[in-house]
Amino acid sequence: HYVSRDPHIVLTTILGSCVATCMWDAKSGVGGMNHFLLPGDDDTASEHVKYGVNAMELLINGLLQQGAVRSNLRAKLFGGAQVVRNLSDIGAKNAAFARRFLGLEGIPCMAESLGGTQARRIRFWPTTGRAGQLLL
Repeated sequence: HYVSRDPHIVLTTILGSCVATCMWDAKSGVGGMNHFLLPGDDDTASEHVKYGVNAMELLINGLLQQGAVRSNLRAKLFGGAQVVRNLSDIGAKNAAFARRFLGLEGIPCMAESLGGTQARRIRFWPTTGRAGQLLL
């Protein structure tokens, strides 16, 4: 995860079955992005950041530490593709986890691009919440 108040920063990542959460507080001018490999919303998750449950907590806590106000947080979700056919659809599980997590935390999801079969390149401007994607 990465959090910034710098209006010149653009965060980027490439996603397949992984999910990235772009989260920001436009009023405070702070935002950030995480990128997780597995949901980790069960007893199998360790404290490793590859698990969504940990990556989401780290992102929210990082935003709050930089001055974000919890009630102002907004999110956008990307990724969760099934890039390898005939295997478990971990992308769908990651997407479902991210949606569920935001719902339980009361953080509105303003936009999403989840699922499908193509990888994505994401760009995110953390201070404004602007995001863009390129399908690969």
